[in-house]
Amino acid sequence: MSVGVGPSKHIGLPSKEEEKHEHEQKQPKTKSMRSTRGAVGLQPASGAKPWFLSLRHVNSLALTVVLAASGTVSSWELAFVISAALYMLFLSRFAFPTRGPGPEPPVFDPNSRFLRLYVQLGAIVGLYLPIAYILLEGIYQGYKDRIQAAAPHLFLLVAQIFMEGIAFSGRFSAPIRAYVPIIYNSRRISTIIEWLGDEFGNTGSVSSKLYVGRALAVANMAFWSFNLFGFLLPVYLPRVFRIYYSTPSSTFTNDKVED
Repeated sequence: MSVGVGPSKHIGLPSKEEEKHEHEQKQPKTKSMRSTRGAVGLQPASGAKPWFLSLRHVNSLALTVVLAASGTVSSWELAFVISAALYMLFLSRFAFPTRGPGPEPPVFDPNSRFLRLYVQLGAIVGLYLPIAYILLEGIYQGYKDRIQAAAPHLFLLVAQIFMEGIAFSGRFSAPIRAYVPIIYNSRRISTIIEWLGDEFGNTGSVSSKLYVGRALAVANMAFWSFNLFGFLLPVYLPRVFRIYYSTPSSTFTNDKVED
């Protein structure tokens, strides 16, 4: 889930000297904001270096490759990641290009304590616990059939984190940054439904490990359903479009001046 957190002040179009001075003053604050990002995709809406990926995003890419090579992810998930990336490029070129040289204002207050807790909860439920579950059940104890249904959700989540690192690189507009968590969250809900069916369809002996898998699947279904239908679509997306269309566009103005 990406919430588009960045500096709380509206940023205009300062001169180069003012922009450099402002960047030097805000650099420590930007670093502290990056530490609040969670696995659910909390990213700054501005100030990021073009095409810069943090260690978190590089690790996400590595985990994506490992899961894809493990045989627990189907070709449908791989095809989805590729097609989602291509469609993101299409939207950024023809539907939602960047509207000006300056960064866009943030969607939410980056210092919100509730927002940070929400992000941390999503990271625990969606990333850390599934990783621990897969490592303990699938690798340490050798029960690969137990993690077969949980792996697609984790694969799509880490792929989402990597794609958010690209979307928030400074080369894409706010609607593109909203597109990534929405499209991935929608797809992951279908994989969680399959995960639930696998966990509750197990007619074998009931054990504490089976209850752990069921509880984890239910928790992910509850959290990511609320994240999509209770936050991203009704709250986050309208604010993103409001900011995008209220930001002055300098594309056509520059063309007219040059003519």
